[in-house]
Amino acid sequence: MSPLTTTRNDTPLVLIVDDSRAIRVFVRELLVEAGYAVIEADDGVTGLEVLATRKPDVVLLDIEMPNKSGLEVLDELDANNRLYSVILFTTLSSLDSIVNGLERGADDYIIKPFKEAEFLARMTAAVRIAHNKRLLFDARVKAEQTNKQLRLLQSIVSDQKLTEQKIREISEAQNATIFAMAKLAEFRDEDTGGHLERVKEYCWLLAEDLSRHSPYSDLITAEFIDCIQHAAPLHDIGKIAIPDGILQKPGKLTPEEFEKMKTHTIIGADNLQLVYNNYPGNLFIGMGIEIALYHHEQWDGSGYPDGLVGKNIPLPARIMALADVYDALRSDRCYRKGMSHEQARTIILESDGTHFDPEVVMAFLRIEAVFAKTEQNVKEYCVNAIAKTH
Repeated sequence: MSPLTTTRNDTPLVLIVDDSRAIRVFVRELLVEAGYAVIEADDGVTGLEVLATRKPDVVLLDIEMPNKSGLEVLDELDANNRLYSVILFTTLSSLDSIVNGLERGADDYIIKPFKEAEFLARMTAAVRIAHNKRLLFDARVKAEQTNKQLRLLQSIVSDQKLTEQKIREISEAQNATIFAMAKLAEFRDEDTGGHLERVKEYCWLLAEDLSRHSPYSDLITAEFIDCIQHAAPLHDIGKIAIPDGILQKPGKLTPEEFEKMKTHTIIGADNLQLVYNNYPGNLFIGMGIEIALYHHEQWDGSGYPDGLVGKNIPLPARIMALADVYDALRSDRCYRKGMSHEQARTIILESDGTHFDPEVVMAFLRIEAVFAKTEQNVKEYCVNAIAKTH
């Protein structure tokens, strides 16, 4: 049985806290064979010392131990900020001891001796619990970051002015905070759940392929590839200024409404430009401006806001254009179901040389299998994350 993959994309780590060396050896061998990494502690005091420096996915905690019992260890753990699962390990069949442990924050229990199949099944469930705890923790952190930046972003939209202090706050923000700010616009559009997560992956894939197999290889450095995946989520940040009646309208927009919608490109770029003016040469913000302003431009000049043609459209925006359209085609809308990869592929090929840069289309075709898999994996991840936070 293979362990559940964790959010850290590595082998799940298990801490065994048990005073019995024989038990630790037996359990360690069983877990290692099943694909887990294992560390050990021979009593509760040592277990707490290990937890102060290591971050396991699961803690197997014996109840009866010298120096400090499993229940006493539980009392010293911060249940609210504990991002791992705790499984009580006990030879006791006393319901009171088990209930006591669960009330103190344990997630599950196993009575020794145990059946191997049941044990591994509970380990898989425990890793999933740890995964969900991390998702909830990340959601809380992003929510706190978003709340901190909300008033700042709203002031940017309302008066187009930034004080030096506000510029410094944005400049010093972590990528996670910038991503949370971009999420503000996405949260207002019910049809775009997970859109930012997907397009940043698509842009990374396209840029990485173009760096190796296209005439653009000299332009696409490692820094370019790193920046585009972080800058991509900024493409629709200007939508924060679009009225709800337009942004969330279920039917087709009127010509007047569409003209208003198109202004999100200029609004987003203008506000990012205010930051860039104070920090010229910042590749991340500079690329964010290009993507925000020009991701709706088309290769044949029929796009907006400036009707740029061909290579006059900045390369990051040309990459973003295909990523954005592909995700829109694959995603469900209130008026239609999302298309299959094959259907989206057909539309992209039909737009080769008109909407899209032919070199970017060729890159898409070279990696389309990875593209399709990435779309499904990111979508499932986001759906599961949302479900677990409600």
